[in-house]
Amino acid sequence: MRTLSPVSRDALLLKLRDAFNFAQQQVRAVVDAHPDYYPMYTVQGKWAQEKDLWTHWCEGFFPSQMWMFHDLTKDPKWRGLAERYTVKLEPRKDDRNVHDLGFIFLNTYGRWYRLTRDRRLRDVVVQAGRTLALRFKEKGAYLCSFIGPDSLFIDIMMNVPVIFWAAIETGDDRLMSVASRHCLTSRRYIVRGDGSTAHEGIFDLNTGEFLRQSTHQGYRSDSCWVRGLTWALYGFATSYRLSGDARFLETSQACADCYISHCGEGLAPPWDFDVPEGPERIWDSSAGAIAASGLQELADLVPCPEKSRRYRNAALTILDSLTSESFLARYHPGQEGLLLHGVYHKNKGLGVDESVAWGDHFFVEAIYRVLKMNDER
Repeated sequence: MRTLSPVSRDALLLKLRDAFNFAQQQVRAVVDAHPDYYPMYTVQGKWAQEKDLWTHWCEGFFPSQMWMFHDLTKDPKWRGLAERYTVKLEPRKDDRNVHDLGFIFLNTYGRWYRLTRDRRLRDVVVQAGRTLALRFKEKGAYLCSFIGPDSLFIDIMMNVPVIFWAAIETGDDRLMSVASRHCLTSRRYIVRGDGSTAHEGIFDLNTGEFLRQSTHQGYRSDSCWVRGLTWALYGFATSYRLSGDARFLETSQACADCYISHCGEGLAPPWDFDVPEGPERIWDSSAGAIAASGLQELADLVPCPEKSRRYRNAALTILDSLTSESFLARYHPGQEGLLLHGVYHKNKGLGVDESVAWGDHFFVEAIYRVLKMNDER
């Protein structure tokens, strides 16, 4: 991993401000071209052409960018758009068909609530947390995925914080227990000893016994699907922040170290670390964007200054790569997203080598974190 000098850090800050401005242009263009549309993945660089969604989990990412734009620019137009795209999501606080309510509500109503402290907004997020907690299986101690009651996804680590959040807001010890037990089960069965992760764990519904690791989006059941690894890196860090359980911080660091050690110099990752060299070993910029934001979360939490600097430098290194001509859409006319070379579902052939909603979102969030920290100094 290369170390950024003070000069290169200043140059990167200018690149990030430019990319943040470009992101606002791209989002505004989508609003104008496709009013009230929530992007998921592009097809040949164009939004609103998705062939298959697999599941409905991305709707929070587009308005979340608007909330971040508003927070840094104070432009009331962004707040108006953010509210418009957020209120349409409220009915999903009771949606029991997905395991993604954290993605949807912490990024929208959660940001809105932090701005206003309006308890009506808080109550929406709390209800989303309670709804997600209904997926908990006592036998096995996990939140089941949308695939079925015997399935645990690593992705849920990025959604379990909405249950922690609801528990803290309401003082509900049962919710706190559900969230903590899910994290411990994920840590035990689908985070491996080297810090890599499986996509899915399968359980016996009658006994709760763990049966095997599996995958839907990875190269193999025993491989390391990189987006899943970054969900774990970020999700365990946030779960530590909300719970104070040091085991979760330890796990986040293991995942971060695995990511850093398996990537090349610029820390931009392939879609799976175990794919052999060749035409199938393509980038997944969205995993890099998630890592760039999650590593900053982790850097804020680790007590060791040296480790904190290492993780923050890794985040900046990723952002330096993602703002280059290889990945940033501004250098490629006709692209409607922000980041090129994202992957949704490689095995289904969905959103492969395209812009994806979560990649754009976490890219903006990672930049937002850097700019906000710099502006507050």
